[in-house]
Amino acid sequence: MTTDQIILFAIFLTLFALLIWGRIRYDIVAFSALLVGVLAGVVPADTAFDGFGHPATIIVALVLVVSAGLVRAGAIQLITRTVIDQGRSMQAHIASMAGVGAVLSGFINNVAALALLMPVDVHAARKAGRSPGLTLMPLSFATILGGMVTLIGTPPNIIIAAIREDELGAPFAMFDYAPVGAVTALAGVAFVALLGWRLIPRHIAETDAPSQLHEASAFIAELSVPGENAAIGRRLGDLSDAAGEAEVTIIGLVRNGQRRYGNTKNTRIEADDILVLEAGADALEDFRTAHDLAYTDSKRRNVIEEDAHGLELLELVVPRDARIAGKSAQSIGLHWRQRSVVVGISRRGKRIREHLRRETIEPGDILLLLTPSDSAGQLAEWLGCLPLAERGLHITRQDRTWLAIGLFAAAVGAATAGLVSLPVGLGCVVVGYVLAGIVPLGELYTKIEWPVIVLLGSLIPLGTALEESGGTQLIAGQISALTGNLPAWAVLVVLMVVTMTLSDVLNNTATCLVAAPVAIELARTFGVSPDAFLMGVAVAASSAFLTPIGHKNNTLILGAGGYGFGDYWRMGLPLEVLVIAVSVPMILIVWPL
Repeated sequence: MTTDQIILFAIFLTLFALLIWGRIRYDIVAFSALLVGVLAGVVPADTAFDGFGHPATIIVALVLVVSAGLVRAGAIQLITRTVIDQGRSMQAHIASMAGVGAVLSGFINNVAALALLMPVDVHAARKAGRSPGLTLMPLSFATILGGMVTLIGTPPNIIIAAIREDELGAPFAMFDYAPVGAVTALAGVAFVALLGWRLIPRHIAETDAPSQLHEASAFIAELSVPGENAAIGRRLGDLSDAAGEAEVTIIGLVRNGQRRYGNTKNTRIEADDILVLEAGADALEDFRTAHDLAYTDSKRRNVIEEDAHGLELLELVVPRDARIAGKSAQSIGLHWRQRSVVVGISRRGKRIREHLRRETIEPGDILLLLTPSDSAGQLAEWLGCLPLAERGLHITRQDRTWLAIGLFAAAVGAATAGLVSLPVGLGCVVVGYVLAGIVPLGELYTKIEWPVIVLLGSLIPLGTALEESGGTQLIAGQISALTGNLPAWAVLVVLMVVTMTLSDVLNNTATCLVAAPVAIELARTFGVSPDAFLMGVAVAASSAFLTPIGHKNNTLILGAGGYGFGDYWRMGLPLEVLVIAVSVPMILIVWPL
């Protein structure tokens, strides 16, 4: 290996290790890796930031804005209201939700598709008295599968199309992915609807549904005892009996800043004591009202009540890249920035040790927030979290629904016909949405997921440097040597398995930027068409079903579904095997070697 290759491999290995570790956000890791590459001389300084103007980066940013516009105009809600019937049996419900999720994910960001359908699914589970864990995992997997169908369905497809244009002179078109992606997605959706949900672990599938639902959605919360409250002077055990009848569990008491756990039933309640509770959102509010208790952080709460005409309890799921992930409500200034306080945290299987406002929030947590009613949607967006209630984040512009759909359809049609390039077409849609008031100008840049843009902009120059240094040829040569005399189609399978494995623990964008150039080199080594290998990488990079960290959608359902880290592989592993079994023959038919 050359010196440049050694440096680049070291950078990528360190990058992957930090991404797996997950303590530092992926955009910071990627941008730091780019700077190290520049300082080490393996990435030319004059092209170091070309990735931020790369067509793949621009398309991803535009797709995010277009997705937000379609949601705001009510186009997506129109589809869900028409198709989804919450009165169906569970299997029929899973099939309809998964089907709608897969279709939506082909045309809007798949995280946005899950964000729209997840509250509907949770509400249906609560209404039916069953665990949401039985249906959320199939829904998450279906929205991931749907992204395989079109060019804009998922960032890996956009990246692979751009790499194909750089290497072979022309990108994949909008629906070039459809023959393979649609068949694979259809098979995957059929699997999760008919069989996959039955593979969900026994502790979720066989536990009594109402109690499992309560456990999955229970919050650790704090309520304070105001002065002159009737409970003052009573034993804590007396109040515990009333709490049990209200489906609330008192698990501790805080006095003078010190939290007490264990047997405190004989403790006499004093003014300003804080009760540490475990309860669902509705039960918590009913118990608070019945006993004239107050949410803690009284000074902050009083300011909110003085400034607001009405208060609302809001349940939010925390994704990995949320503003509050890895921080506390106090450290981000939740109160003084957004006039809101944390009154509950749901974190399955883990104890909350700090006061709620100082507790570090983890991805997959569900937060219960007290916030002014008129700013609930704004709060969710500011935090970067997703609501678990069936409410819109914005007032939809229903009078603009068909205009939004028409502009998007026209752009897709023009790009497919070759009249304009896809970035130009999507750019016209964004401008149209702004001029029509579908996406307010003041919110235009907030719709873009900037950490993803920084990740792409940073890794594209590093991937180019690895290829120009001969690093991808070296990796391809090693894979070729290890596969021995296997036929090209078998090497394709090996490449897909490796890519899937990386996607289960890494960001699929990072995986794709390394795997796609290797796929082209492998195809050249075997003297076959690179398109089949690129298509295999596209499918495999979008198949992250084994862990909650492989795809953001899997993280989002972690707390709401009551899952553990090791629960995903039971349905995810056979699904990944099915994806390979279905997609490889389709690739060989549509993109022959």
